[in-house]
Amino acid sequence: MDFKKEKTFVMVKPDGVRKGLIGEIIARFEQRDLKVVALEMFMPTTKQIDDHYPKDEKWIARLGQKTLGTYEKYGVDAKEALGTDNDLEIGKMVRGWLVDYMTSAPLVRMVVEGIHSVDMVRKICGATLPNLADMGTIRGDYSADSPAVANSEKRAVMNLVHASETPEEAEHEIKHWFGDREVIFEYKRFID
Repeated sequence: MDFKKEKTFVMVKPDGVRKGLIGEIIARFEQRDLKVVALEMFMPTTKQIDDHYPKDEKWIARLGQKTLGTYEKYGVDAKEALGTDNDLEIGKMVRGWLVDYMTSAPLVRMVVEGIHSVDMVRKICGATLPNLADMGTIRGDYSADSPAVANSEKRAVMNLVHASETPEEAEHEIKHWFGDREVIFEYKRFID
């Protein structure tokens, strides 16, 4: 494996597009010597987004458990707020909020290549929850959303960008979002 050519998948989410942060997000990666080798703006279908998120009941129940944890932390009665305190039922609601959010505006999908690109991109993006993301990261600098606010408004957390967590996930997501089309470009940057 050529460690300089590790690839990862990144998607600018609806709030990143609506805030006009596409260029800033790309710049953050390029400033760290990562290069964009595939890029496309598109309007996702509900099916594409539904297929992007796992349908495994354990994953969905974990979403519900996180939501229940947020409600408990802030003293909110989940049953009163959502009509249930069942983690799987709540997880299905949250997954639905995610699909609604991700289909609310165009997205930008890209493949980013470079040394340890999976880890580097996630570090540049910052913690998944913007209210916990360090300043200097994309989420820390440009978003202040939190699960407490999102849950109270019955919507997904708006966190600007998605980035693959592992090389295996990156490979899967690149195939899912770009298919077999030859869209990944080989080129040298001046620093190469």
